[in-house]
Amino acid sequence: MTKLGLLARIEAKPEYAEKVEALLRDALQLAQQEDHTVTWFAFRQGATSFGVFDTFKDEQGRQGHLNGQIAAALTEAAGTMLSEAPDIRPVDLLAVKLP
Repeated sequence: MTKLGLLARIEAKPEYAEKVEALLRDALQLAQQEDHTVTWFAFRQGATSFGVFDTFKDEQGRQGHLNGQIAAALTEAAGTMLSEAPDIRPVDLLAVKLP
């Protein structure tokens, strides 16, 4: 059962908003390759506000994701395309509905 998650808030510099969107769309391929990532969602909340929500079966999977290619891409983008470092918070899932 999926028990753990991560919620990341990402704020792009206005001139890089479309590039951040593309980075997140492309990251789907990386998420699909991660066996330990159960679900992965990238979303846009406004002109420059984005986010990622993903779920994992265990802490090992969550830590593996935090040390994976998607996190590395966001860290690399932070210096140029983001107005601040991504705000990534661990969450404990209380209830889950999956197909």
